[in-house]
Amino acid sequence: MDGQPLGEKNPKWLQDDYVKFLRFAQWKIHRAGRGIVAMITNHGYLDNPTFRGMRQSLLKTFDEIYILDLHGNSLKGETAPDGGPDENVFDIRQGVAIAIFVKYGGSAATKNLSSARVYHADLYGKREDKYAWLDTHDLSTAGYQPITPVSPYYFFTPRQTQNLQAYQSWPSVTEIFPVNSVGIVTARDGFAIAFDKTELQNRVLQFQNTQGLPDDLLAQAYNLKDKPGWSLNTARKKVQADANALNKIHPILYRPFDVRYVFYHEAVIERPRPEVMHHMLAGENLALCVGRQGQVVGPGEWTLAFCANHIVDLNMFYRGGNVNFPLYLYPSNESPDMFHQARQPNLDDWLLPTLSAAYGFTPTPEEVLAYIYAVLYSPTYRQKYAQELRTDFPRVPFTADGDLFRQMAALGWQLIDLHLLRNPANTAGVKYQGQGSDVVEEVRYDAATGRVYINADKYFEGVTPEMWEYRIGGYQVLKKYLKDRKGRRLDDPVRYIHIASAIAETICLQQQIDALYPQVEAQTI
Repeated sequence: MDGQPLGEKNPKWLQDDYVKFLRFAQWKIHRAGRGIVAMITNHGYLDNPTFRGMRQSLLKTFDEIYILDLHGNSLKGETAPDGGPDENVFDIRQGVAIAIFVKYGGSAATKNLSSARVYHADLYGKREDKYAWLDTHDLSTAGYQPITPVSPYYFFTPRQTQNLQAYQSWPSVTEIFPVNSVGIVTARDGFAIAFDKTELQNRVLQFQNTQGLPDDLLAQAYNLKDKPGWSLNTARKKVQADANALNKIHPILYRPFDVRYVFYHEAVIERPRPEVMHHMLAGENLALCVGRQGQVVGPGEWTLAFCANHIVDLNMFYRGGNVNFPLYLYPSNESPDMFHQARQPNLDDWLLPTLSAAYGFTPTPEEVLAYIYAVLYSPTYRQKYAQELRTDFPRVPFTADGDLFRQMAALGWQLIDLHLLRNPANTAGVKYQGQGSDVVEEVRYDAATGRVYINADKYFEGVTPEMWEYRIGGYQVLKKYLKDRKGRRLDDPVRYIHIASAIAETICLQQQIDALYPQVEAQTI
C-alpha cells in the first residue's frame, strides 16, 4: 500500500476466498481493458485496516465503484440507526455488501487514485424489508453518496471528517507504549486453564504421570489432539522433565473481571507471547488492554479497553483479540530481588519530557496510564471517534493543563482499582439472596425486581438494567461471568457482588470523566 509493505502481523483475512475471487475478477477486467465486476461478499474489506492495500488496488483499476452495504453483522451486534433490528440477507453472521466495479477503458498510465469515483449507500432493517427494497431500487434510486477514500486507509465507507485532523495528530497507544503484543493462545484451554488452582495442579500431576494415565485417556479427558509441531507424548516428556512445572501455574485474565489459572508452560501453550508476558510475571505490573478492531455493540459504542495485572488471554475481549501494553519492562537476567529497582517504564522516550515541559512536573508512569485509561472511558470520546476506534488503535489527546491531567489521572486510577477489584466498590445495593444450592443452573435477569437468578432459588438483587447490560468488548459482563460457570458451584458470590458494584461505580465515574473531557480537547499538547 502506497508502495510499502503492509506490515500486518496477522494478515490471514487476505487469504479469505472472497478476496481471491475478487482479485481474480479484477485481473480479468484489467487484462480486457474494460468491463464490470458485480459481487455480493463479506463486507469486512470495506473498512478493515488489513484490506487497505486491496482497496487502493481496486481504486487504481476501476473508474467507478458502487458499494451497497447490507450490514446484518451479528458478530458486531449491528443494529439499525434507529435502534431497531438489523438482519442479514443470508443465514450467516458476517455482514455482507454488494459491490459494482466499472472500468470504462483508456490508458492505465493516465489513471490515478483521485480520478476513481466511489459511491456508497447503506441498507439496514429486517431481512424481508431488505429484499423488498432491493426489488424496487437500482443504481439511480439507491441513494448512493460520493465518498473520497484517502491514504492511509482508503476506506470504502463514509468517514466523519469533523475533528478528524486533530484526532490523527494525537499519538496512538502503540506510539506511547512501544512494547506490546496480543494475548496468549493456549490452543488447549480445556487442559491448560482452570477456575481453581488446585484443580490445575492436579491436571499437571496427571500430565506428568505417564504411567498412571496413558496418552489416549489423557487426550480424551481434555480434548488434546496432536497437530503439526505439537504432540501430546513429546509435551508430556518435557513437562515430566521439568522439576519446576508446578511453579508455572499463574493467574490469567481470561475474560473481563474473570481471573482464572493457566499452566503457562512452553510445552503446552501454543503462543505464549513471552515478549510481553514475561514482564507481567517478573514482578508487580499493570497492562493496558485495548483492541485494534473493535467489537461495536450498538451505534457509537466502543468498549475495548480494560486493565490487567496478570497475563492475558487473546480472547479476553471476545472476537478479534486484544493487544496488551505493559506499564513496566523487567530485565530477564536479573535476580528477583533486583526486579523492582531495575524495571523501566514502557513509555516512548519523547513522552515524559514532553509532558514535563508542559506541566512543570514529571508525571509518574502510573499517572500516564491512569490518564489514558480515563480518556478511553469517556463516553464522548468513544462516540465522537467511533469510526476511528473501530478501525485502528485509539489515539490519545494529552491536555496542556497539568491540573486537568491530574484530575483525569485520579479518575482513571479509581477505574483501574475498580477493574482490578483492588478497592471494592460500595456493595450495599447488591446482595446474594435465597436458600438452597449455589450451583449455577440457569442465568436469568428480571428487570422488574433487579434480580439475577442462578437457579430457581438463589439470586443476586440490586442489579439495575444499566449494570446488567454493561459490556466490555463483546461480552455482557455480568451475564457472561455466570454463564461460564453453568453447572458449577458458585464458590465466591462476594466476588460477583464486587464485580456488579464495580460496574455501577464505573458508570458513575464515566459521567465524571465526561464532565472534564471537553476541556481536554480544548487545548492539547
